[in-house]
Amino acid sequence: MRLFDGKAGFVTGAASGIGRATAVAYAREGARVVIADIEASRANSEETVAIIKAAGGEALFLPTDVSKADQVKQLVDTVVSTYGRLDFAFNNAGILATGFTADIEERDFDRIMAIDVKGVWLCMKYAILHMKAHGGGVIVNTASEAGLVGTPNAGAYVAAKHAVVGLTKTAAGEYANMKIRINAIAPGAIATPMVLDLPKEAQDVLMDPQPLHRFGTPEEVAEAVIFLSSDKAAFIIGATLSIDGGATSNAQSYNSKLSPST
Repeated sequence: MRLFDGKAGFVTGAASGIGRATAVAYAREGARVVIADIEASRANSEETVAIIKAAGGEALFLPTDVSKADQVKQLVDTVVSTYGRLDFAFNNAGILATGFTADIEERDFDRIMAIDVKGVWLCMKYAILHMKAHGGGVIVNTASEAGLVGTPNAGAYVAAKHAVVGLTKTAAGEYANMKIRINAIAPGAIATPMVLDLPKEAQDVLMDPQPLHRFGTPEEVAEAVIFLSSDKAAFIIGATLSIDGGATSNAQSYNSKLSPST
């Protein structure tokens, strides 16, 4: 019997990268999955659905802006109305904008907070409201290596991902008695479009402190999410699992060139 036979849930940010790999992994283990991402990602999101269906799984795409409460509520309602239940939620959608702390534009800061923090909170909120009335479930949030340490040139993103870790810990303690397990993952240098689109200098910042010294794959992260979502992790509550090739186990390297000179 597969880990998620008969179960259903959603994955946000599932058009590519970690979200796509995890949606495919859920489906491989028997889950029915709603693929959630913004409308602009439709072609890639439908490709995720096609990959799942080609392997014999069930999935559908629902355009979702996770910063909008009505769209997140619709996402939860769609999973339940289509598949009859909501067993898991992988809150993975996120964006990145770079810049020194004093140089980040206010609109970029606000947008990162809206997607990376408020979006995770809204997805938890509506998933929890359903799960606590229907016997429980599992939630995994995507934080980041940047949610555990400071990262030069990414202050808003660092702040947002630290907030995800805090939300995860707090909600995990609040709802454990209702059979809702909530944990987070903290990926490091993973070969996703978000990371691969960065300049080489920024990629090197992610790679330098990492003992394994290679990019991780979305599929490696997906396997960790599958574990945390499964009954094999039944006694794990409020954890943030680093998936970073050992980066956060070491002191972050310092390079004066990464600091402002004027």
